[in-house]
Amino acid sequence: MMRFNHMELTFAPGTLTPEFRDQVRAFYGDLFGWDCKDVEILGQNGLLMMLDERATQFILLAESPKPMSSPGYDHLGLLHDTREEVDALCARIAAMQKTEPSIQLKTYDDLVNPASTVHAFYVKHLLPIWFDVQCIEYAAPLERDWHYG
Repeated sequence: MMRFNHMELTFAPGTLTPEFRDQVRAFYGDLFGWDCKDVEILGQNGLLMMLDERATQFILLAESPKPMSSPGYDHLGLLHDTREEVDALCARIAAMQKTEPSIQLKTYDDLVNPASTVHAFYVKHLLPIWFDVQCIEYAAPLERDWHYG
């Protein structure tokens, strides 16, 4: 069985300043509950955004002379269990956007298929990719074939 382990996002040298790191911690730590830690890796000081306590799923921010560029809708999908969780996060982001206009938020109509409905929004802030925050509601009960060990 395969599952998400990590993603590395690269930035131009000099981007990962203490101020930038604090902004990332404040936004993603508060919004998604991610624990962000400075880490020494490959001769530089990166920022590790841990999605779970054991760091089995994480996003590493690092600097590179060839930084990532994502002008389109490149994204990482984040799955929640309920529509209410997605809506609560979207409302929080919309409220934050009033005082932080650099937060990009894109809402979508539900994507309705015969077997499921996807309820989602996209958010992009500080990092070079969008996050697709969604829940999938299935027409028939779903037996999950994955678990956290």
